[in-house]
Amino acid sequence: MTSPNRPARTLHNENSVEELWELRLYVAGQTPKSLEAFANLKKLCEEHLAGNYRIEVIDLLENPRLARGDQILAVPTLVRKLPEPVKKIIGDLSNTERVLVGLDLRPVGGKKNAPIPRGGEIENG
Repeated sequence: MTSPNRPARTLHNENSVEELWELRLYVAGQTPKSLEAFANLKKLCEEHLAGNYRIEVIDLLENPRLARGDQILAVPTLVRKLPEPVKKIIGDLSNTERVLVGLDLRPVGGKKNAPIPRGGEIENG
């Protein structure tokens, strides 16, 4: 069990500890855009998070009240719950570079702590 003040962690190798990424993908049914978003997310996670992730898919057609908790206004929307801070990315996640930057897996332009470009769909929670 994890403490609410500490990020979830999982053992990666014998000598290292990696953060467990908790991701929620909000969709509205199994539309082509929702299926594409899930496929793109799964591919990115496999390539960049090495199994240290958990994806929860939430279908808002089945339970629309769940949108309120993460303030979902459009679908598909990816919400990074852990590691904090919470981040949101709206769309089918096909722009790999934008998703990596939005999830803080890659800095903008290769520079650490560079600002996220304006006009994007990336939000800090």
